Amino acid sequence: MEEITSGAVLFLLAAAFAAGFIDSIAGGGGLVSLPALLVAGVPPHLSLGTNKCMSTCGTAFSLLLYARGKSVNWDVAVKGIPFALLGAYAGSQFVLLLNPEILAKIIIFALPFAAVLTFVRRRERRGGASLGRAAIWARIVPVCFGIGFYDGFLGPGTGTFLLLGLYFLLKMDLVEASGTTKAFNLASNIGGLAGFLLSGSVVFALGVPMAMANIVGNILGSRMAMARGPRVVRKMLLVSLSLLLATLIIRYF
Repeated sequence: MEEITSGAVLFLLAAAFAAGFIDSIAGGGGLVSLPALLVAGVPPHLSLGTNKCMSTCGTAFSLLLYARGKSVNWDVAVKGIPFALLGAYAGSQFVLLLNPEILAKIIIFALPFAAVLTFVRRRERRGGASLGRAAIWARIVPVCFGIGFYDGFLGPGTGTFLLLGLYFLLKMDLVEASGTTKAFNLASNIGGLAGFLLSGSVVFALGVPMAMANIVGNILGSRMAMARGPRVVRKMLLVSLSLLLATLIIRYF
């Protein structure tokens, strides 16, 4: 790897902070930090590992704050994580059979509709209070398996899609959906980070300071989401969906 200049390090720290802020509220922070690492000249495999190191630390702090604010539905998180992991495995196997460009192009045309639906005003409900246990199970399985499948198959914006799934299908309010998403994010991040650490694909000289900047961004974003409620989450969702749309268009068109 080429030597990283001090200017590039400052650029990466700013990107890590922005990624943490965005990710803590609406997901999609990796759409900022990963391209920043590549632009700074970090090789792709090292960029992925260093980004995973940074995001794991930031997500852990974000989850802690949401948990303290009682904005994490642990019942849904514990039930859903096994299905998300199973879906990710299935997606990683299916990618060998189907060209990811097909799914990417479908998502590109669907994203604007998701953005519009998110901004349609509706009464917020917490924790699927109006759903029975059978109905919750019936929705946890397709949401978690489906988003996990997408993560294994394609990947970008997984946290944002999970947030939307919890919001629309499990009828959580946007803040609780954001907090619960962090539990899934942390579980997948730990698994991914373990693999990168074993292969020596983490640049700690960048990963540690970026993790610190990312933690600050996550703390500020999490506090803002809980203080200002669904309104700020909707705005940040628009940012995340726009970043995701731009990323997919650049990559697949």
